[in-house]
Amino acid sequence: MRDPLSKTIVTIQPSGIRKFFDIVSEMKDAISLGVGEPDFDTPWHIRDEGIYSLEKGRTFYSSNAGLKELRIEISNFLDRRYGLKYDYNKEIIVTVGGSEAIDIAMRTMLDPGDEVLIPQPSYVSYVPCCVLANGVPVVIELKAENDFRLTAEELEAAITPRTKLLVLPYPNNPTGAVMERKDLERIAELVEKYDLFVLSDEIYSELTYLENHVSIASLPGMRERTIVINGFSKSHAMTGWRLGYACGPETVIGQMLKIHQFAIMCAPTTSQYAAVEAMKNGDADVEMMRGEYDGRRRYVLKRFREMGLDCFEPFGAFYAFPCIKEFGMTSDAFATELLNEEKVAVVPGTAFGECGEGFVRISYAYSLDDLKEALGRVERFICRLREEN
Repeated sequence: MRDPLSKTIVTIQPSGIRKFFDIVSEMKDAISLGVGEPDFDTPWHIRDEGIYSLEKGRTFYSSNAGLKELRIEISNFLDRRYGLKYDYNKEIIVTVGGSEAIDIAMRTMLDPGDEVLIPQPSYVSYVPCCVLANGVPVVIELKAENDFRLTAEELEAAITPRTKLLVLPYPNNPTGAVMERKDLERIAELVEKYDLFVLSDEIYSELTYLENHVSIASLPGMRERTIVINGFSKSHAMTGWRLGYACGPETVIGQMLKIHQFAIMCAPTTSQYAAVEAMKNGDADVEMMRGEYDGRRRYVLKRFREMGLDCFEPFGAFYAFPCIKEFGMTSDAFATELLNEEKVAVVPGTAFGECGEGFVRISYAYSLDDLKEALGRVERFICRLREEN
């Protein structure tokens, strides 16, 4: 019998995040610090708008690009928050989560053999989406001593004549690193110098604790070179609503829309009506959640210091990325033993690229009570490891 599988798909490994999530879901009394999902319910006024849309029978397809009202509100939101101006009619597409936007952007922009620069550690989807789009992923290994920021020197060293696209994943998952304006300005110079394009994944843009988020698309000369990816999952606690969006020049967005038309048709209509409300009246919700996350962030870092566990200070998203190299274990072994012995799930750093070895990702998108209990268990675990060594 002929092999039914594509030679490309069998080379792609399943997500390292889901492995531990699946295990902990079956383990009694386990606490997961592994999944990047807000523990807040979607705010009531947003849920109400989704419910109301159902009661009114608004259950039909929207336009392929998304509800006009939603695209207008996304345009307004990006303008007031980040100084980004996009034509709602030609430069914004509503997608099924930010992940679909990443996928169709790469499929739109890449020809076979085009190289894509992907800083790592970073979100698990970039490399598979690049491969599935017939691109060639080129990993740039980020360094803890640089606070996991992408430096201009690292970027320039990775550029070749075949480089076309740079993925800019900030605020970063899994490290919590951010890029400040001065960092982005140096990156932008190289993007222009080498005639590159940027896929800027800004899904955590509303969750920054050092300064307000700066989009590289807002810098001079970068708007026409950048596809901005964003969404509602992290900022508005709307993970299950599956709604994201992409913004960029009409030449790219128009072609992304063709793939979206044939593969998806449109994003869920109920979710879109709820998102209109989120864009119009959700800023206070975001501010409240950001404040809660910041308190948890500071608590987690304080506990790491008390444990003597090395961890650089994350200023974005809701993750910490402590170093566990002192224990002489692989990240996978550390996470596995922690789960088996103390029933706490974290994600091995290698789930986000091989350069994540020696680190684990801990999400603080959980209640303070859960964090206190889980980190107490982590402390017991590492104390035993130190005694054994």
